[in-house]
Amino acid sequence: MNTAAAQPAFDLQQALQHLSERDEVLKELISSLRPFTINVTGQESPYEVLIRSIVYQSISGKVARTIFERIKGLGGNGRPPSPEKMLKLPAAKLRKAGLSGAKVLAMKDLAKKAIAGIVPTHEEALRLSDEELVERLVSVRGIGVWTVEMFLIFRLGRPDVLPIHDLGVKKGWSVAYGKKHMPKPKELLSFGERWRPYRTVASWYMWRAFERAGYKVTNKIRPKPVRRKKKSKKAAKRAEAKNLIRPGNTAQG
Repeated sequence: MNTAAAQPAFDLQQALQHLSERDEVLKELISSLRPFTINVTGQESPYEVLIRSIVYQSISGKVARTIFERIKGLGGNGRPPSPEKMLKLPAAKLRKAGLSGAKVLAMKDLAKKAIAGIVPTHEEALRLSDEELVERLVSVRGIGVWTVEMFLIFRLGRPDVLPIHDLGVKKGWSVAYGKKHMPKPKELLSFGERWRPYRTVASWYMWRAFERAGYKVTNKIRPKPVRRKKKSKKAAKRAEAKNLIRPGNTAQG
């Protein structure tokens, strides 16, 4: 394998220096944890990546692997069925392979959008911006922003992706920065501005911080409790008056 091709197409040393200079916590993580690495040498097309993503949604990895192998068996060449073949496959056959009805519909929609060119080839994806890819790929039934973000990071090696809804990133941030609760997505997005244009690398280290802490620690990290707004005195009086004039609430003599 060509190890140079195993790294994303940006200057990693520059990214590490940039983050270390702007964030003392990240500086410690970078120096104490294993080196950043993402292998982007896979052969899967965006279409195939999304097939895998659909299969793996909401089920255990072991079950998903079994189903994915069955789906690849329907392709006849060790890879998932082509978009054209996927459209021709009877829904019953896909259900027999282990897909739910919703996932069958997602597969069919994915195939249609791949044929229409909405889902790009790998070469086309390399030329599209992150925003363009998100816009195109989330139009596929069953595909959300998080799935596209994982594609941008782990298949294309894009440098500036921050998955603000990812549980590992949020809990890793809480551990790393000594917070009792997970950040809200907007809070994490705002905080992550200091990491631009290498938010992918920062996110990767949030995942490592999560792993280092272990589940005993991270299971205790919860979303921030929602504070209920106290009613103003005027609002309380209005509510009281409204209650007093309801039928049946007249004073008893």
